[in-house]
Formats: sequence, structure tokens, C-alpha cells
Amino acid sequence: MALIEKVPVYAEKIPGGSIVTTTLERVLSYGRATSLWYLLFGTACCAIELMCTGASRYDFDRLGMIFRASPRQSDLIIVAGTITKKMAPRLRQLYDQMAEPRYVIAMGGCTIKGGPFYYDSYAVEKGVDHIIPVDVHIPGCPP
Repeated sequence: MALIEKVPVYAEKIPGGSIVTTTLERVLSYGRATSLWYLLFGTACCAIELMCTGASRYDFDRLGMIFRASPRQSDLIIVAGTITKKMAPRLRQLYDQMAEPRYVIAMGGCTIKGGPFYYDSYAVEKGVDHIIPVDVHIPGCPP
């Protein structure tokens, strides 16, 4: 099978729509070939939870999502944890080094709105969208 092979669409017309048939192997192969390579920008407890996805229990690699340490090889940056004002320029620099198209996922309450540090800390950024544009917000506290 070719590395990037389009999933064949066999559509059978029925009243009210159509049925698409293909094989599971071809769908998984297509998903692996066109999956995102992600860069993890983690600074606190959410990052520890996210590291588990690349480990042996959940293993994102088998789905084709491969962790990259270089922003130049990444399509997606996952920001997790408390973002301080000192880390903001570094995060912006990593985002700028990523090639287009690039996507951002903000994971956790501290990343999205500052979390419990929102009112009491002058050093915490009040949301990562003040630094870089965010495509997907995943609210809550994973731990």
C-alpha cells in the first residue's frame, strides 16, 4: 500500500442518502499518512498528563501523531499548563518558527484563562490567546 493513498469512496445511492463502503485498513492507513505531528509546550501538571499520551499506555504514535521536538517539523502545538509572562516570548517564537498551516490547542484552565492564578498573580498570563491564536480550547483540569 502506498504511504499516502486516498481512501476510496464507494457510494451506493439509496433513498434519503448514500452508503459509503471501504476497508478499515485503508481508512487507518490514510489517517496515519495525513496525521498531525505535534509539539508539546507544557509547563505544569497538564503537561504531565499530556506526556502520558505519547507513552506506552495511550501511544499516539500508533495513530500517526508523532511528537516532534522541533517547531519546524510540527503542524500542531499543544500548550498545556500555566503560561507566565516570561514564557510568553518563547511561546511566540516557537509559534512563529512553525510552518504553515499551523494549529494550536490550548489544554487546561490555566492555559485558557489563567486558572487559579487569574486574580492573585501579576506574573501569569491571563490566557494563551493573548500571545498566539488558538484553534481549539480544551477546558478543565486533567489531573
